[in-house]
Amino acid sequence: MSQNWLKDIKSEYDVIVIGSGLAGLTCANMLARGGFSVLLLEQHFKLGGLATWFKRKRGHIFDISLHGFPVGMIKTCRKYWNPEIADSIVQLKGIRLDNPQFSLTTTYDSDDFKRVMQEHFKIPRETIDNFVSTLRGMNFYDDQTMTTRELFEKFFPGRHDIVRMIMEPITYANGSTLDDPAITYGIVFSNFLNKGVYTFQGGTDKIIGMMRAELIKNGVDIRTKCLVEKIGIEDKKIAGVVANGKMIKGKAVVSNGNLLSTIHKLVGDENFSESFIEEAKKVRLNNSSCQVYMGIKKGEKIDYIGDLLFTSEAEKFDSEELLSKNTTSRTFSIYYPQTRPGSDMFSVVASTNANYEDWAFLSEEEYRAAKENLVQRTLNALEKYVPKIRDKVDHLEAATPRTFQRYTLHLSGASFGTKFEGLKISMGLPKEIPGLFHTGSVGIIMSGWLGTANYGVIVANDVDKFLSSGARNV
Repeated sequence: MSQNWLKDIKSEYDVIVIGSGLAGLTCANMLARGGFSVLLLEQHFKLGGLATWFKRKRGHIFDISLHGFPVGMIKTCRKYWNPEIADSIVQLKGIRLDNPQFSLTTTYDSDDFKRVMQEHFKIPRETIDNFVSTLRGMNFYDDQTMTTRELFEKFFPGRHDIVRMIMEPITYANGSTLDDPAITYGIVFSNFLNKGVYTFQGGTDKIIGMMRAELIKNGVDIRTKCLVEKIGIEDKKIAGVVANGKMIKGKAVVSNGNLLSTIHKLVGDENFSESFIEEAKKVRLNNSSCQVYMGIKKGEKIDYIGDLLFTSEAEKFDSEELLSKNTTSRTFSIYYPQTRPGSDMFSVVASTNANYEDWAFLSEEEYRAAKENLVQRTLNALEKYVPKIRDKVDHLEAATPRTFQRYTLHLSGASFGTKFEGLKISMGLPKEIPGLFHTGSVGIIMSGWLGTANYGVIVANDVDKFLSSGARNV
């Protein structure tokens, strides 16, 4: 007999949150702390969305997306979660870039960035300061016509090496390209540039476990393995959701699912104005990813080669090359034992950007062969930094855009939500349907750990205002 995952569910909640990515979790936590009744529905058996992990035999634990975020995550966790979560965030001090144009290691904070730009790339201090000042002055309401390419050409004309230095890590972080609006680059890069790159000591399993405990403490009703099939609309207002075939009433619904799926599938085009749907159809999905997980044998070790290693054989930065199925550009995230205090295990996660279409239509035989090719090319690349790596590993596994689509239900396995135009559509949902909200990875700006968590904060405040203005029964 199958388990009833909605057993003892209440008939109505103030807020129903669909999906438990960092945006959904943060939004649910804030609203529960504010005194609202909150139901959190997650289709997977684990919380976290792409902020997740998996375990394999011989003691291996692999993090999917815990590779680095800005220092602002400390403030966000301290203010909207708890001090214990914030205190577990530590700096990654070895950010290494190695490619045909240059090879260097940096902490990627403001002081070291300026040092590298002056000493290695011979850029005058005044130019560097003006560039940094321009980035820090950017905001969402700025002129959005200037592209990142134009921004770089303004400050560093003809310097393809500098473009690679300042752009490649951000492209891995949020899928942005040189032709996206400059503010999508400036806001994200200046966040990292503040004090460098940080991570969570203890692994994703620990942080999500701590977040789950905080949600329960604050009264959030958490239900996993509950797939939302429809968002109910009555009289052009939110009525609730249908999950696992059951209607659950809600005064407000926050979708932390894919933006386009939320609009076209969960709600339905017929519930929106024609002009809104016309604009929504222009929203482009961001790219997907591939990953290779390498578990190091117990007793073996990896000498320190940096915390994050950006490596490529491409002659210069090229966002299309980064997306290619046969790219030579990848990020290695090296997990030393101190990542999970008390562990003596090492692991490496290699990440590449990817196009869903390159993987979606392969036969099963072609798909298996392509995954094996991905693994072997990744090992070949890592061999340069970890000699005899094949002798050290006892677990190898690959994930592709198909994998991400399967586990997250994101359209086309999108790792970073939508391109920039998606943010306006996401923020415009409540104007179309009172009580309907969206949060998560959209618009490039609201991506990554910090971007999505902060968007969860923004939307929680919007929901609070909506409910407090009369939607909530007193």
